[in-house]
Amino acid sequence: MTGSILIVDDDPVQRRLLEATVTKFGHTAIVADGGRAGLEALEGRREISLVILDLSMPDIDGIGVLKAMRERGLEVPVIVQTAQGGIETVVLAMRHGAFDFVVKPASPDKLQTSIANALKVEAVEGEFKRSARRRGGHLTFRDLITHSPAMDKVIRLGQKAAASNIPILIEGESGVGKELVARAIQGSGERRSKPFVTVNCGAIPDNLVESILFGHEKGSFTGATEKHAGKFVEANAGTLFLDEIGDLPLEVQVKLLRAVQEGEVDPVGGRATVKVDIRLISATHRDLLQQVKDGRFREDLFYRLNVYPIFVPPLRDRRDDIPHLVRHFMDKVAPADPSRRLRGISATALAMLQAYDWPGNIRQLENAVFRASVLCDGEVLTEEEFPQIRAQVEGTIDLNADLALPEPLPAGEGMVAEVDPAALPALRPGMLRALDERGNVRALADVELEMIKLAIDHYNGQMSEVARRLGIGRSTLYRKLKEYGIDPETGRIDRLAS
Repeated sequence: MTGSILIVDDDPVQRRLLEATVTKFGHTAIVADGGRAGLEALEGRREISLVILDLSMPDIDGIGVLKAMRERGLEVPVIVQTAQGGIETVVLAMRHGAFDFVVKPASPDKLQTSIANALKVEAVEGEFKRSARRRGGHLTFRDLITHSPAMDKVIRLGQKAAASNIPILIEGESGVGKELVARAIQGSGERRSKPFVTVNCGAIPDNLVESILFGHEKGSFTGATEKHAGKFVEANAGTLFLDEIGDLPLEVQVKLLRAVQEGEVDPVGGRATVKVDIRLISATHRDLLQQVKDGRFREDLFYRLNVYPIFVPPLRDRRDDIPHLVRHFMDKVAPADPSRRLRGISATALAMLQAYDWPGNIRQLENAVFRASVLCDGEVLTEEEFPQIRAQVEGTIDLNADLALPEPLPAGEGMVAEVDPAALPALRPGMLRALDERGNVRALADVELEMIKLAIDHYNGQMSEVARRLGIGRSTLYRKLKEYGIDPETGRIDRLAS
């Protein structure tokens, strides 16, 4: 290992224990006494390969550190630790980018394994990124991995957009692949051989946004030691992709509107405008129209950008894509990790991945498959390689049952074979079956009805509590009861015939 391990913990006793343990493992340790100090250490040192992060700290807690790392582009694997165990804590930490999770006091063996796994994944990921840069090439709509009807409209709109030069607004949740759609539009149009410049508007400090977008002259402000062209000029003759455009400060939105309308930018400290010829593609996970109503986004800029909107659906609305994406991500790992070759993924593991809602969408799925592929000791990915996903799906699909499952999905072939209905286990109380008798994921409406029945039974017909636990309004619950032919007045479980 070439880098050090950063230990971030406000407890001096825990810091000393971790420092001694990490040093014993043969690593160099750096310590920070809180979240703020930890972030300063990360930004000031390039040789940090791993962070061990306490979740409970007084200045900036662990979740705050994880958020700040993502915003600042600090891509270092993080092992979080806390005295407060529980699935909610695990879910929250993992959603914010943590690699692994240990509960205090973590055993040396558990910590050593977690560190070794994180560093192994990081090493393979570094080689993966280098090989991806070497491959290069243009992305087109044929390169998008999808077999879902929900994506047909996206591709159809994108292909039409590629033939024009109008501004495009791509909407969708974080991680759905908005940048891939933007790159496919550029790669399918006449600007395919020109620059494609990306800017994450949400990751730039407010005081630097204008300079980064439009450029600045030398000496125009403190720290401006050299002239900077700006992203608009860098993208001249090509495509400028403004990701998370809803995060732009209002004062910068004025200059952006002029740049879009007039095709020229004003560098900070400059005496003359600079003409630019760009194809502008914007993206956001926010509701920009609501932002306009709330006074956080200019109405004139919104209508200027929203000429040709494209909505990319979340992964939970296109679960048919998951098996194809899993295979694609497994194949991507192989060149970067030539020491092993996975044959496929088991039927139960694939069913588990399809049962999960993926709040982080495709980006989260790719990270999960990448980690599982690198750390797998066998030739087949099983549910054991997805511990965080398994912890969240458990109770919805029986992952502990000894199923007589078919052979795993081989490389380059189709879906997992059907499951023998006789091999499906009997459900225990409080569980729902995720697969039907053919081994396919059941229809959402069927699972929804069973979940409502289970909730009414579990909470003894207390409809307010049932609605609260299901995360829906009471009026919505009553409407669904009527749709399924259930008496909303009593809600008694003995009236709920299957």
